Amino acid sequence: MVTSDCVFCRIVAGETPATVVHETATTLAFRDIHPQAPVHVLVIPKAHHADVAALAVADPGLAGDVLATAAAVAAAEGVAASGFRLVFNTGADGGQDVFHAHGHVLGGVRTGPMVAR
Repeated sequence: MVTSDCVFCRIVAGETPATVVHETATTLAFRDIHPQAPVHVLVIPKAHHADVAALAVADPGLAGDVLATAAAVAAAEGVAASGFRLVFNTGADGGQDVFHAHGHVLGGVRTGPMVAR
């Protein structure tokens, strides 16, 4: 399902431009427009799910596809061997601002602590 009020659904539909770096039948990976690291790629399921928790419950196989795409992106971007961070923000308190499940592949720099103190 694609929802017209979701920017990521519009990217999947080709209505909103994005710099796509990897695509499968079920997932799409594209560069973040406000990168937080030298490598910052968003990985989304093409089907709309509000967050990664909802995705995992509704379609565990698709959740696995998202993880496999994240690994493929890390390899293609040259950060798999040195290490990368894969972040899923869930809900407003978790820092999610686009309510379509998505993971951030971050790499190319040593990352700091996961949560600032």
